[in-house]
Amino acid sequence: MPLLEVKNMSHDFGGLRAVSDYNLVIEPGQVRGLIGPNGAGKTTVFNLLTGVYRPTEGEILLEGKNIVGLQPYQIASMGLGRTFQELRLWRHMTVLEHVKMARYSKLGYGLIGAFLGTPKRHRKEADNESKAYALLEMLGILQLADQVVTNLPYGAQRRVEMARALAMEPKILFLDEPTAGMNPEELIQMMKIIREIKDRFGLAIFLIEHRLRMVMELCEVIQTLVFGKVIAEGNPEQIQKNPKVIDAYLGTETVE
Repeated sequence: MPLLEVKNMSHDFGGLRAVSDYNLVIEPGQVRGLIGPNGAGKTTVFNLLTGVYRPTEGEILLEGKNIVGLQPYQIASMGLGRTFQELRLWRHMTVLEHVKMARYSKLGYGLIGAFLGTPKRHRKEADNESKAYALLEMLGILQLADQVVTNLPYGAQRRVEMARALAMEPKILFLDEPTAGMNPEELIQMMKIIREIKDRFGLAIFLIEHRLRMVMELCEVIQTLVFGKVIAEGNPEQIQKNPKVIDAYLGTETVE
């Protein structure tokens, strides 16, 4: 059984069909990419899969269970973690607080423990903090743990958002343009981080990215979306040679 399967998903905004007959299969541990020109519907696809929007038609099956109609927090708790194209961080919280907050649904010490400060609560809180620090160290931002996120450079804020998504222990990590606004050195560092995430946690990863080098080097299977429709799907070599992709998106761009 696929980890995630999307069958004939379509979505309308008024009279506009933003996504048309979209299909997707993600296997455990697989890294997939979604590319396409601006306005192709890529982020809309992510929003449909994570419950921000409800599809007009179609099914979304997570480990065989249809998740259409569930709220985003319910879908997240079932194993779909994500970052956003535009940062959505809490302005007055520290880096560590972001990651710890994301893990609270995993603590499980109950209402009594919360009010009475039971030994179980203290053990869970200590474990939560330890795991939060470990994530920050892996993402190279441990030294920023006590910093308020608004004081950080953009690239560091991107890493905080990724750490927050990982803190929820997802089965699939959705990354919406994780290197947006980054310089070439930060791009290389982010690629290393994504590889380490896959290797350490065995996660499936679904990636939207305009940096073609990143997509071609990281992804096993790539879809190209144009005006809400998939025009090509295949491995990086197939996508680079596909005439429809070259005409619609790649043009004279290179992946160096």
